[in-house]
Amino acid sequence: MTNIILCGGNGTRLWPISRTLMPKQFVKLFDNKSLFQLTVERNSKICESQFIVSNAEQYFLALDQLEEMDCFTAFAMTQYLLEPVGRNTAPAIALACFALDPQEIVLVTPSDHLIKNETEYQKVIAKAKELANQNNLVTFGIKPTFAETGFGYIEAMSSDTQTVKAFHEKPDFDTATKYLNAGNYYWNSGMFMFKAGVFLEELKKYSSEIYTLSLEAFNNASKDELIRIKHEDMLNIPEDSIDYAVMEKSSKVKVVPSDIAWSDVGSFDALYDELPKDEDGNTENPNHISIDSKNNLIYGHERTIATIDIEDCIIVDTGDALLISKKGSSQKVKKVVEKLKEAKSELHNIHLTGHRPWGTYTILEDSPGYKIKRIEVKPGKRLSLQKHFHRNEHWIVVSGTATVTVGNETKLVRPNESTYITMGEVHRLANEGKIPVVLIEAQVGEYTGEDDIVRIDDDFSRK
Repeated sequence: MTNIILCGGNGTRLWPISRTLMPKQFVKLFDNKSLFQLTVERNSKICESQFIVSNAEQYFLALDQLEEMDCFTAFAMTQYLLEPVGRNTAPAIALACFALDPQEIVLVTPSDHLIKNETEYQKVIAKAKELANQNNLVTFGIKPTFAETGFGYIEAMSSDTQTVKAFHEKPDFDTATKYLNAGNYYWNSGMFMFKAGVFLEELKKYSSEIYTLSLEAFNNASKDELIRIKHEDMLNIPEDSIDYAVMEKSSKVKVVPSDIAWSDVGSFDALYDELPKDEDGNTENPNHISIDSKNNLIYGHERTIATIDIEDCIIVDTGDALLISKKGSSQKVKKVVEKLKEAKSELHNIHLTGHRPWGTYTILEDSPGYKIKRIEVKPGKRLSLQKHFHRNEHWIVVSGTATVTVGNETKLVRPNESTYITMGEVHRLANEGKIPVVLIEAQVGEYTGEDDIVRIDDDFSRK
């Protein structure tokens, strides 16, 4: 069985923790593990291989986090498929299934869900596998514990059958209450199991355009160490979810009721429910000083957060952004992200610390005319051979030994030594040693945006 892990999505409802270039599935929220790592860990116990579908930025994040995990070696094989642009779940799953044996059973899971009852999870997976072997498309229905208006619902024929009668959109509160009391309605978890070939047959039958254009995109893709779909081919594929494209139309759909302590961690209210709390109901945080404050979500690792007589609030501090909200209103965070995009702010896109395939950079100061960064390069990695049109750069090495190329000259730069790169000059930074290289970069120029990079050569095939 292969676990197809869908890594798409920006998790905008968890801003400012979650950003486009560091979405919630890669943020280490639970015992210093990310939801992505927990997904891999959980499914390594029941699947022989995994297939990660992501965009290029998330691919490098996934690689980094997989390298940290002991269970990564448990998989016989890991495959990667990179989408240049997202077209929702139906094309993503189809592209992965084209790369697999038609008889291979696949477990499709989002990368950003939390499942705490793994014993029960393994039981429902076993039930689903029996149904998938009988050529069914299996979905996992979460037994509702309250009237949730933010989820879609699956209606079974009755409370004691696995046959699906209908899928329902997100309901209003009164309808959700009826669903809760009926006994045959389940939250749609977004997890599925089926044979790769059976899914593709049903996709071809009910959404033939998605099938045809996905197959064309797969056939045109480059296939070396990973599968890279071409941008134009991906754009040609209609955007649609697996629910709309197949599950709501097929007669082969079964639901496995699942009581697995599941959460999509889709809002700060949901995150609050899952985090450990102190005796006053505040989320545990060593940086929090509480004076008569109760039942608050307090998130922040950089500064001390003090609260006085505060109750039922969400306070999230990430260094470059501060969110304060009443509990129960955190679904409106998406509106904040929309306003940031309208204002052309980068705050929705990236944290002060940005992750790259070669390491990280942290913005220490950013003012008109100059920017100061802390850059860390992993052993054996190097940045692209590049140039800038609008800034000069001054590098001061703090630790490690940097191999620096400027123009036609390559030299070693050691701690407390520096080098200077003038505007328009071709240059590269590499770490050929065995410990990380840490340096301070001072940029001076009329524009210091991250998009002022012309890559001439890149080890990671970035443009």
